Amino acid sequence: MLSLTSILEALFLVIALSIDAFVASFAYGSDRIHIPYVSVFIISGICSLVLGISLFIGVMVKPWVPASLITGICFLLLFALGAFKIFDSSVKRLIRKYHKVRRQVSFSIFQLHFLLQVYADPQSADYDHSRILNPSEATLLAISLSIDGLAAGFSAGLTNLNPWLVLLLSFGCGAVMVISGSKLGKLMADKSRFDLSWMGGCILLVLAFFKLM
Repeated sequence: MLSLTSILEALFLVIALSIDAFVASFAYGSDRIHIPYVSVFIISGICSLVLGISLFIGVMVKPWVPASLITGICFLLLFALGAFKIFDSSVKRLIRKYHKVRRQVSFSIFQLHFLLQVYADPQSADYDHSRILNPSEATLLAISLSIDGLAAGFSAGLTNLNPWLVLLLSFGCGAVMVISGSKLGKLMADKSRFDLSWMGGCILLVLAFFKLM
């Protein structure tokens, strides 16, 4: 039976991982770029899939990891991810600066470069400038947004969190964040750029220290 504590822990985890999707969708909305529902489900689905894969890897590895190390591993993973997200805006500024300075990139690393560009500036995923985020563009955006889920999912898999609950909450929360972010961005439409990555980082840090209790 699911406890209230485990449900809340799973909910806080997926909220922390979904904040970037909200910010990206807000940017699209403020720039009048429409996100169709099929793209919403693609973004939420891919992010949940990546989270699920890493989560089940954690579940499979758990029996081979000494119980005395699980707490420490979970703490370090969540703490490192949380700390990174707090300084996320600085990382994105560096990537955007690099992109402006050097626009010519060899073909062999183009995909990596473009993913970094999308990570730093989500609006660049609309590469055909159609003002609609089509499925292929949504896939590219989802991949850049799902990177955080690798470490967080593995960490969650080492704990007693229900994997299916985490996946269900991840898909639902991700879809809600994308839709609400897009609609709120359209309402404000002031082109303002803001970054809430630090908020997701703070939540992950709280979860990390919660593991030590």
